[in-house]
Amino acid sequence: MVKVSSRDILDVLRRYELAGDDNVPRNVENVKITHPNPINTLASFRYSGNHLYLLLDDTVEDDISYALNQIKTKDSNVKGEFLKNPRDTSTTYVMPFKGKEVYLFEVISDKKRLDSELAKRYPETSRSTWQKHINAGNIKVNGNVITSSKHEITENDKISIENPETPDFKDEKLQIVYIDDNVIVINKPAGVLTHSKGELNDEFTVADFFRRYTTYHIDTNRPGIVHRLDRDTSGVMIGARNDETAISLQKQFADRKTKKVYYAVLDGKPKLDSANIDLPIGRNPKKPSMFRVDVNGKTAITKYTVIDSNHRYSLVKLQPKTGRTHQLRVHMKYIGTPILGDKLYGKAADRMYLHAFSLEVTIPNGVRRTFSTPLPDELCKLFPGVKI
Repeated sequence: MVKVSSRDILDVLRRYELAGDDNVPRNVENVKITHPNPINTLASFRYSGNHLYLLLDDTVEDDISYALNQIKTKDSNVKGEFLKNPRDTSTTYVMPFKGKEVYLFEVISDKKRLDSELAKRYPETSRSTWQKHINAGNIKVNGNVITSSKHEITENDKISIENPETPDFKDEKLQIVYIDDNVIVINKPAGVLTHSKGELNDEFTVADFFRRYTTYHIDTNRPGIVHRLDRDTSGVMIGARNDETAISLQKQFADRKTKKVYYAVLDGKPKLDSANIDLPIGRNPKKPSMFRVDVNGKTAITKYTVIDSNHRYSLVKLQPKTGRTHQLRVHMKYIGTPILGDKLYGKAADRMYLHAFSLEVTIPNGVRRTFSTPLPDELCKLFPGVKI
């Protein structure tokens, strides 16, 4: 019999390209070991929300029917599929591991969580938003109100949505840095969404504020929006007040004719005081909400300069030459100094210490302008002697 640890399982997951170097053994959960017969070992476990089986057996010889029967000794009704060995061009399932042969089986359940099924049926709305509506009692399954996101359903269950009244955001305000007949520039606080992710909107967004000042995309959930900042990023944002201006601004962003400057506090200090990071970025297929440096990704270029540092943190000036999603966050993580408070790529804090300081852009009539917003007090307090 072979002993199998969480570290062994993680190693196998990496070989099957399901896990990366950022994962650790504790990400492998609920490990249960059995021995269907004296010559093999079966590990049942959960990883990234999925239920999987790992079978070590040198007698299978890629006979999937035989391997499935071994797994069925644990669960006779199990459904799923064996994962193919990505390192074998002959498209086999077996993976050599420490002198043994292993097979990886992913369980596919007919039942799904209510929030996951809602996100699947209505992809324009995020899963987190559906969770809020479930908790508020706005969702019925087969006529019954369900208030648990974990409630299991099948594709045949009937889901009905009781849309709540549209929230009134008329008293909500954002700081206006500049406004004329064509553009509006604001200082976005950290924690405010640029726009809602679907038709169901239960929180105040920049788009809700722009709606009062624009005719561009007024019938959508993105009125006035021509670019975006992440929820946890603060700083300067520009909006278009009409269609013509929107086209002009969007073209400038797409053609890299705008100049953006950010300031961030990093957890640690970069090895170099200044550098250009030219590394492509792509979506992480194992964690779709995250991005990563990827040779097959899109071009992403960031210039950084260390302004000041102490024994724990560094204040840096960031100048992105491209505008990829999460670009600054991914690049800073890659060089070993994630942005302080970045819950996705670093460690949580009272906020993400990333601020869009200035934006240089050409507004209608050919006027080149630079709009800026002061650094938030939270950033300044960590480096009181620095003047920006």
